[in-house]
Amino acid sequence: MSAIAALMVLTAARRGADGTRLEQPDLASRELDELDRMKARGLLSDDSWSAARAEAGRRVLATPAVETVEVAGRNDGRWVLGSIALTGAIALGTYAVFGAPGLPDQAYERRVDAWSNSLDTLEPAQIAAVVARVVKAQPNDHQALTMLGAARFEAGDPLGAASAFRRALVLQPEDAQSWARLGEALVRSQQGVVGGDAEAAFRRAIRIDPGQLGARFFLGEAALARDDVAETRAMWEPLIAALDPADPRRTSLEQQLANASVAR
Repeated sequence: MSAIAALMVLTAARRGADGTRLEQPDLASRELDELDRMKARGLLSDDSWSAARAEAGRRVLATPAVETVEVAGRNDGRWVLGSIALTGAIALGTYAVFGAPGLPDQAYERRVDAWSNSLDTLEPAQIAAVVARVVKAQPNDHQALTMLGAARFEAGDPLGAASAFRRALVLQPEDAQSWARLGEALVRSQQGVVGGDAEAAFRRAIRIDPGQLGARFFLGEAALARDDVAETRAMWEPLIAALDPADPRRTSLEQQLANASVAR
């Protein structure tokens, strides 16, 4: 990386050195030539031509001489190269002091081994890695698959979670909770939109178990987006009844239903 950066800097410095002086265009000379051409074409009378040339000459005399400016010196390239070499040396020295150049690589599998012995302190992504190893060894373990789906969901991997829940449902198609969790993972993968696949999963969940309140919430939300107030009410009323009267979620759902009814 240092070599590539050095090459780019040196290339730019070389371009600067190739054009070491700035040339000022001779505007006064071109103006006088243009006046001569205009006179030759009959566009200026003798008096006008003489007056214009005199004015151009006065401007030339009043303009101070401009010296050429040196852009790059003879030794600037050496300074650039030396600075680059010094920067690389400082970077290597800093790493040697504060880094750990002798630390061996820790293989991923060894890290998963360590995580397996301290599950209580793991992040969701680490838990998902541990459970994935269990699923790999026991691909027909329904409980492990549902745990994998939950861990991936919490780790911000909704597509991975949906894949795990689908595999779990192949083993136990009547698992209402896994259908509901599958729908929720699909909703998150669509940035909160309840799509057709998610809605089908939620409907399957409440068909198996009408008490799946999470599925009812999302189905009611999808119906509300379609302005289907009756369907929203059918989905949310059991959910509202199950929530504590002091729960702010209950107040929010009731308010949304009231607003939808008034708007209709």
